[in-house]
Amino acid sequence: MELPDERDAVAPDGSDVRILLDLPAGGMAHFELAAGQTSTAVTHRTVEEIWYFLSGCGQMWRRRDGEEEIVDVAAGVCLTIRLRTHFQFRALAGEALRAIGVTMPPWPGEGEAQLVEGTWTPTVQSQGRRKA
Repeated sequence: MELPDERDAVAPDGSDVRILLDLPAGGMAHFELAAGQTSTAVTHRTVEEIWYFLSGCGQMWRRRDGEEEIVDVAAGVCLTIRLRTHFQFRALAGEALRAIGVTMPPWPGEGEAQLVEGTWTPTVQSQGRRKA
């Protein structure tokens, strides 16, 4: 398997997705957010993720159980997105932010991601649903 040239989908947070591999217990995808862009904040209903950043520089905001943090991300940084964590990320100017994400269990489809209030104003079009 090689990284597809074209995106397969737009994630609920607005980033480009290239689907890589999947097994019954999880799936792997490549995520890309263009330079200078900010994703839409989302939370996942049933999945958890591990992200490994390949290139670019940016920041990831996460909030869970009343605690929140902003983490600087760049090539070599790895982090988790636990169940029901609110998260949002942004790419700094100059280069797209690229990451490999492992989703467990595999992405179930529409309705998994819910839009939430983030820490930054998003600059990309969301593909998710507003959290009730």
